Amino acid sequence: MDLVERELLERAVPSALVKEDGKAVETAADMKAHREYLKKFLEENEYGLLPPIPDEMSVDSVPGVHAIISAKDFCAGKAISEDLTFNFRIGKHRFSFPARAAIPRGVSGKIPAFVHINFRSDEPDRYRPTEEIIDRGFAVFSFCYNDVTSDNDDFDDKCAKYLGRSRTKKNASGKIMMWAWAAMRVMDYIRTRPEIDADNVAVIGHSRLGKTALVTAAYDERFKYAISNDSGCSGAAISRGNLGESIEKITYKFPFWFCPRYKEEVRPEKKNFDQNFLTALIPPRHIIIGSAEEDLWAGPECEFLGCASANSVYRLYGMKGLIYGDAFPKAKTVLGEGDSCYQIRKGLHYLSREDWNVYMDFIEKKIKERSRGN
Repeated sequence: MDLVERELLERAVPSALVKEDGKAVETAADMKAHREYLKKFLEENEYGLLPPIPDEMSVDSVPGVHAIISAKDFCAGKAISEDLTFNFRIGKHRFSFPARAAIPRGVSGKIPAFVHINFRSDEPDRYRPTEEIIDRGFAVFSFCYNDVTSDNDDFDDKCAKYLGRSRTKKNASGKIMMWAWAAMRVMDYIRTRPEIDADNVAVIGHSRLGKTALVTAAYDERFKYAISNDSGCSGAAISRGNLGESIEKITYKFPFWFCPRYKEEVRPEKKNFDQNFLTALIPPRHIIIGSAEEDLWAGPECEFLGCASANSVYRLYGMKGLIYGDAFPKAKTVLGEGDSCYQIRKGLHYLSREDWNVYMDFIEKKIKERSRGN
């Protein structure tokens, strides 16, 4: 029994590979059907219902507006900058949210892309080294989560008003699921852009938006990479044995992130699931989890366990998953030799250039492997 298997057993983490009828999931074909069970389970018990696909969607695009430079000078003229407005109709209701795009100029071939769920609408942003990303040949489509719906208990706010604002039902959509819904709509748009490599799109977020990135990829298989940076409790981190943030603390301060039922049993051992149910929904695509050594509130060891716990699913597909040693990884470690990736760096709770470069390294490696037929 290896490190992760032993830790999950000692912490009594329920297996994500048990069907509703109690039988084990044993094949990739079994997992395809089991995915639907896991998705519904997490909707009912943690994140709330995924809002519906809109009846109509259109996107308006204009050259990006920046405080100091013109759109043509953006990133030293190496990138196209666009301001986007996503317009929707659900039933009789019409609403919208803004987003931004930065796309490299003069790239031969299709361009891989990030959907960045961010805390601000700035471009560039302190959580995103846009020029560096452009120089490495990636496009970025980004939006500010507060432009979709505010980070509070107001469910009449912005898009939330039309995405299931009632909180009377125990499975009502939480804000994380609403932000994830918005990221899926950005993916809808990306697939209309002929210059973008729609088969190599990553969704990325930090902290609460790292949780959102995982939820987005769990419910939308069009994302090839799920990048969760310092997402902690109710994100990548296993709840059982986490000495940082707990379900009790997160649902006391941020109950609106989740469905109302999630707060009913705040002790992890009282719940019949853990965050491995979420990470199990990513394979056979790629999980990328980032931690920071001093970010004890997020629980780096538990984030590592959440990432590695998906290995049981990768094995069903004949894939390697996360390759790790016999001890918890220390700072300045990147485990990226398998089909998922975990890194832990020195420092605090932050989405840094170091993080972005690790994530781009892994994606570039996977693109090259596929191009060679590996």
